[in-house]
Amino acid sequence: MESRSLDFARDDNFLGSEKKRAQNSEERSSHTSRKLFLKPENQQPIGAFKLRGAYNKIASLTQEERARGMITYSSGNHGQGVAYAARALGVKAVIVMPKNAPPIKLEATASLGAEIVLVGPGSAERQARAEELAARHGYIIVPPYNDEKIIAGQGTIGLEILEDMPDVETVLVPVGGGGMISGVAAAIKLSGSKARVIGVEPELAADAQASFRSGKIVEFAAEQASSTIADGLRTQSIGAINFEHIRKYVDDIVTVSESEIRKAVQRLASNTDTVAEPSGAVAVAGFLFRGDQLPKSKLNVAVISGGNIDPAILREIMASNSSGVSRTR
Repeated sequence: MESRSLDFARDDNFLGSEKKRAQNSEERSSHTSRKLFLKPENQQPIGAFKLRGAYNKIASLTQEERARGMITYSSGNHGQGVAYAARALGVKAVIVMPKNAPPIKLEATASLGAEIVLVGPGSAERQARAEELAARHGYIIVPPYNDEKIIAGQGTIGLEILEDMPDVETVLVPVGGGGMISGVAAAIKLSGSKARVIGVEPELAADAQASFRSGKIVEFAAEQASSTIADGLRTQSIGAINFEHIRKYVDDIVTVSESEIRKAVQRLASNTDTVAEPSGAVAVAGFLFRGDQLPKSKLNVAVISGGNIDPAILREIMASNSSGVSRTR
């Protein structure tokens, strides 16, 4: 991806997607005086960053292509992004989603006027069904992450972080299929920043770290990847385009446990502006619990990628005995 593709994405009007300034979280690492700022993508119109890439992709299509209708496969947030952008542009949207997707995400996607097709829990199954329907009906596929236009749209997050904090030293980014970290890392590194970009993913769905370490794409079984509470990161493997960006621009990928993700959700829920779904909280979990694996930088940013958490799950997490992280000032 060249820098001009990022510029193109940045110049587009994201149909209500707003720049969300990095916020001082008032957090400190228990090991050092490192300071953490938050990039609150949970405050976007659909409650997640996915609108950026989805709109950039659909907006890049010709009128003839849009008239064919859009289809995508998603565990929830990307589906909402495609549905939101498609409705704004007046085109049909079909979203293939897993049956075990959080009800809040299924309902939100349907409320945006999209047609929902339900399949099993595996990300590979979702993709296969979408490709089958696209071949049958002529729909245009809007991939959730393995696409240059998607990556460029997500990359605007990185540009905004640099605008707010040009001296940022470390940026922590959740990793699922790799769309966001590909764009954010490319934007930061191609802008000339010396900031280190670190991916964070669940231990139970650590295919990106395994791929990064081995130098080749590693695929996890659907049963393994779908066992994490971070439903938005239940991809079985990262995309090929994303992998090349990750190898070129990302400095490292660390993992966090289910308990640590829950603790991060609890911590973030103490402020209504930073309520996060488990997937959106993993970067903060990385800062809180993986300090020994991170750069010893003082100015850090963690992306809260989404806040579409089912109220019942949030209540369960808040009531659970996993809040043993003391706040230090």
